Amino acid sequence: MLAAVTRSRVRRPPDEARRLILDAAEKLLADGGVAAVQVRAIATRVGMTDAGVNHHFGSRDRLLEALLRHGGRKIRAGVREVLDSWLDRGADLGDLVDMLAALYRRGYGELAAALHAAGWRDDGSGLLDPVVDALHALRPEPGAVPVDDTRLAVAALHQFLATEPLYGPAFRRSAGLTGRAATAPTAQLRWWTTHLARSLGLGQSS
Repeated sequence: MLAAVTRSRVRRPPDEARRLILDAAEKLLADGGVAAVQVRAIATRVGMTDAGVNHHFGSRDRLLEALLRHGGRKIRAGVREVLDSWLDRGADLGDLVDMLAALYRRGYGELAAALHAAGWRDDGSGLLDPVVDALHALRPEPGAVPVDDTRLAVAALHQFLATEPLYGPAFRRSAGLTGRAATAPTAQLRWWTTHLARSLGLGQSS
């Protein structure tokens, strides 16, 4: 007679369980959109029951609301970390563009796109306000130029960086680029650096 085998589930502190659930939901959201964020799929990933997941959030809708807040905080913190590092190093504009691009390639681009598609909106201060403030201060006469001009430049850069991991090569091929010029973002990052510098009145940046 075969003995029944039962798999014991690890009991975790509530805060740790919520974090693991949100991390799993975040990966599902980035990989497959909001439809992929299902309680059963999350439970499988974190080794819990469906009831265990619902115990921490009450329902899938409330889990999605928490996920959007969690993802927004994560992107905001990532951007702040990049900006602080750039300011500490006294790096040039090209370095900032490269550092932000590297951040988005670590999954933040997919996460940002998925969050917006799922209905997340940055209701507080702008997600990129610290970047706007830092770049506006670089202008030769920041008080003579409306800050909204800098906001528009940063918004355009953000749009490019957020979509690059998902669509960059396809977009470049649609414009006629082929080979490495299409698959690698290097030349387009340099293009953005040059035109961002010009829009800020800094001339051409290397």
